[in-house]
Amino acid sequence: MQTILGANGQIGRELALSLKRDFTSDLRLVSRNPQKVNDTDALVRADLMDKDQTIRAVEGSEIVYFTAGLPMNTKMWVERWPTMMRNVIDACVTHNAKMVYFDNTYMYPQTDVPQTEDSHFEPYGEKGMVRANIVQDLLSHMSKGQLDALVCRAPEFYGPGQTQSITNAIVIEPMLSGKTPKVFLRDDMLRTLIYTPDASRAMALLGNTPDAYSQTWHLPCDDNRLTYQAFIELAAQVFGTKANYKVLKQWQLSIAGMFNDTLREAAELLPRYKMDNIFVSDKFKTRFPEFEVTSFKDGLSAIWKEHSGN
Repeated sequence: MQTILGANGQIGRELALSLKRDFTSDLRLVSRNPQKVNDTDALVRADLMDKDQTIRAVEGSEIVYFTAGLPMNTKMWVERWPTMMRNVIDACVTHNAKMVYFDNTYMYPQTDVPQTEDSHFEPYGEKGMVRANIVQDLLSHMSKGQLDALVCRAPEFYGPGQTQSITNAIVIEPMLSGKTPKVFLRDDMLRTLIYTPDASRAMALLGNTPDAYSQTWHLPCDDNRLTYQAFIELAAQVFGTKANYKVLKQWQLSIAGMFNDTLREAAELLPRYKMDNIFVSDKFKTRFPEFEVTSFKDGLSAIWKEHSGN
């Protein structure tokens, strides 16, 4: 059995589809209010903040995918992430289950230096420090041979469905609803974005590749990186809308953050919008040359198709 912890999010849902399509029908979906993605899915209610519930949710699993997310709320991250990670690690150790951890890039330096699996951690802000600490805990268990696990790391998302990301929130969703998209700080810096179905397909592949364990992997992205200006122009072409947008300056974001929780919580990520963001996924592409990465045009076309009901 393969188990997805945090199965209600977009990554978890796409992962369930990928695992069923390519690897197994024996899936368990775990969340506080789980819902079936495939007809054959088994559902388990559990709160990952509760150690006993987490241990019961993992029992009988061969592979456990930790894809749970939290709102972009610093207080919640500081209070909950360490406990959730500790409970999941303990549950996997207890039941001798392999663990696949879905991570982000908050712990990396916010510079234009290309990010690889060997990049050092230099978190900026409390959310980044929390993410650095919990993955270090996992890496420590891996290095000591206490847990058979791997880390999947992804940059910022864009994608269909209920994909929660800054790019979806400030660019894609406004464009689909006829509003003016907004860009943080600059529109001429290269961005690395990952298409959420690609992230989940890649994670399913890694989890079912025995020699991928005991390693960190950058999930595959389109290397044809675009600036936000170019991304919006392409989206406008695909969506059949105008490529109008606004660039929000630092002072505007500071004022808006006084009244908008999301913008206030995004403040610690702003340095990376002032420069190119180069996330390198060559290791994955070399190991899995047959994996087809979705182009920005194809990804945006799929988003438009879903939105328009075609």
